[in-house]
Amino acid sequence: MGAILGLVVLVLDIIAIVDALKSSMDTGKKALWIILILILPVVGMVLYFLIGKKQ
Repeated sequence: MGAILGLVVLVLDIIAIVDALKSSMDTGKKALWIILILILPVVGMVLYFLIGKKQ
């Protein structure tokens, strides 16, 4: 069960990173979001989808 959950988090993190890279945000904001997603995978991804996509 833990492996499946880890795989889901990995896939969602990759989706969040690709979405951040394709967004129209400036390079500094993109870099900060990507670093946040990589350092805090679950929290960073949730924050990006709740806050980051609106910017």
